[in-house]
Amino acid sequence: METLLEPFQYAFMRDAMLVGAVVGAVCAVLSCYLVLKGWSLMGDAISHAVLPGIVIAYAVGAPLALGAFASGLLCAVATGFIKANSRVKEDTVMGVVFTGLFAFGLVLFTKVKSDLHLDHILFGNILGIERRDLIESVVVATVTLVIVLALRRDLLLFCFDPSHARAIGLPTGFLNYLLLALLAATIVAALKAVGIILVIAMLVTPGCIAYLLTDRFSRMLWIATASAVFSSLAGVYVSFFIDGSTAACMVLVQTVIFLAALAFAPKHGLLARPRVSESA
Repeated sequence: METLLEPFQYAFMRDAMLVGAVVGAVCAVLSCYLVLKGWSLMGDAISHAVLPGIVIAYAVGAPLALGAFASGLLCAVATGFIKANSRVKEDTVMGVVFTGLFAFGLVLFTKVKSDLHLDHILFGNILGIERRDLIESVVVATVTLVIVLALRRDLLLFCFDPSHARAIGLPTGFLNYLLLALLAATIVAALKAVGIILVIAMLVTPGCIAYLLTDRFSRMLWIATASAVFSSLAGVYVSFFIDGSTAACMVLVQTVIFLAALAFAPKHGLLARPRVSESA
């Protein structure tokens, strides 16, 4: 029993579980909207695009979170502008914009002398997160979560049927850029914990899990949040014993849950399809 409780004796493990749970919750809630809207690739794009903002912020002495947020928002706005003013499809535009910004960030990183570790930026450093960064991540995640929940009905209608939302007078343009800004803020909150690359999974997988398990959006939010928080806590806990990458363990637990949902979901699971066909 002492061995099983050993991880809880260390402050860095408790801090990692705290920030993992908070980041997992806000990513899960936003994930539901991204899955419904079909914006999963947008999360991928913005997460990669924050790198040049981080490097520039470090070079000028500005907060790294501010640089990351500005760079991520630039990616989102640039994608929307190019899509609206060209014949190129949105997914193609995102591929060009985020790879270009990510490459620009890598070039800047090699030219600017700093004590930043590229591995920590790409894959996170949740076990070594400083108290200041922990507080920053929790505050950003909490504010983002409050805004999303306060506007959940408007955002739901905008994601599900933007034409109807526009017809009843909702400010769809504002909601579009608000959702992009919240996405950028969420990525900033998760950056120190899981890094640029693995945050993509946290923004996509929980929503996919919930989408397989329920047809009601309110339940979808709860299921996604529960799966993400559990995955974060379990991933941190397991990584202590196997001495593996903590962020990767968090994502792997999410992936296992997704595979279980894909196979055993009562209505939409692979094993449920023969029963559904027979009843039809």
